[in-house]
Amino acid sequence: MSKQKTHKGLAKRVKVTGSGKVRRYRSGASHLMSTKNAKRRRRLASSTLVKGANVAKIKRLLGA
Repeated sequence: MSKQKTHKGLAKRVKVTGSGKVRRYRSGASHLMSTKNAKRRRRLASSTLVKGANVAKIKRLLGA
């Protein structure tokens, strides 16, 4: 059986931290920012952690 390949599209979007948590960036922060208020722009600029069952799925796709 061959080795599983890393899902490159996902690898560009998330990062596994040293403690094993998965960090991602928020969507909707690339353009059309003038219509969004300052609080929303600040929130979109920050990263967040992936929650729940998605962590196991992401780690399997990354081979981590």
